Amino acid sequence: MNAVSQMTENIAPPGLKGLIVADTEVGSVRGHEGWYHYRGHSAAALARSHSFEAVAHLLLNGALPGWAAEEDFRSELAAARLLTPEAADLVASLSRTDLPPMSVLRSVLGVQVDPRPTLDLDQSERRAAVMRAIGITPTVLAAVNRIRSGAEPLDPDESLSHSADYLRMTLGETPLPEHSRAVETYLCLTADHGFNASTFTARVITSTGADVAGAMGGALAALAGPLHGGAPGRVLDMLHSIGHPENAVPWIAAELDAGRKIMGFGHAVYRAADPRSEALKAVAIELGGELVDRALDIESRILAYLAEWKPNAVIVTNVEFYAGVVLHLAGLPQETFTPTFTTSRVVGWGAHLLEQAANNKIMRPSARYTGPLYNGD
Repeated sequence: MNAVSQMTENIAPPGLKGLIVADTEVGSVRGHEGWYHYRGHSAAALARSHSFEAVAHLLLNGALPGWAAEEDFRSELAAARLLTPEAADLVASLSRTDLPPMSVLRSVLGVQVDPRPTLDLDQSERRAAVMRAIGITPTVLAAVNRIRSGAEPLDPDESLSHSADYLRMTLGETPLPEHSRAVETYLCLTADHGFNASTFTARVITSTGADVAGAMGGALAALAGPLHGGAPGRVLDMLHSIGHPENAVPWIAAELDAGRKIMGFGHAVYRAADPRSEALKAVAIELGGELVDRALDIESRILAYLAEWKPNAVIVTNVEFYAGVVLHLAGLPQETFTPTFTTSRVVGWGAHLLEQAANNKIMRPSARYTGPLYNGD
């Protein structure tokens, strides 16, 4: 047997599912245990007790900060939110086109982030470029929403936390503390989540030595795909369609009979409770209200039905179900849900990008050819 035939025996599963392709210290997801972590710390526990700045510091710098280090990081991130006048003009111009918000952000990253290849940067320069990308993301995405709503974009307020300032720039007013904290919890919970498609994309691009904006842009493009970006907004549509909880079972039965997916339920990795959903459920209960009461009732009815529908499967409530409820209660319109997720996940992309660049080897897998061969041609 020759080397080529030996190599082709090592075939990865479809979608690389479950295949270990790299070592990482950033974090991992243990789906069968219903647990995931950031650098060894329970991500759900961090979200309950720490600020977004502390979580971002952990992911990017490798350790939880003390008070002084957290304040320094908060100031650094706040300064990174400021756009140059030229970039602000570009955001305004592109926001008046039909480009999706993620595409607007990709364009702005290209002119605001160090364009040099990561291969030519030292670690501090790469980190500075990553911080710039993380900083401008909420500013750009909030501005797009404001302009398309017929309002003027707002400049960042460096005195506010990252989450509070994102809400203020999106909604046009300083948010209530409970709303700011609710969104901050969401941002902490979604900052990283293993080698998902967008994170893997960022690492593959970084492995070529490309610039930070290029790697982030590729991750944004992957996130924009309908199979990856999630749909918490569709959960709100579902709750509206169901209406009274008594309608949940007939509604879900009709959806399943039609072959449609039930938004907010099931996950490719978790075979135990999704800790992100559990944490956001607690936030929703704290916020309270008719929508929360109805969502709790509908959730229990849907889970009971799904357990009877597929008794041998483990179908859990995923992060999208209560994410949609929490973000709505914090005042965010549905069209900002994916931008809000991006504001968080860009931190995880940055952490993986820095790790990849620090000990890099270009990713170059092989493929198994399955077409015909024409000898002599």
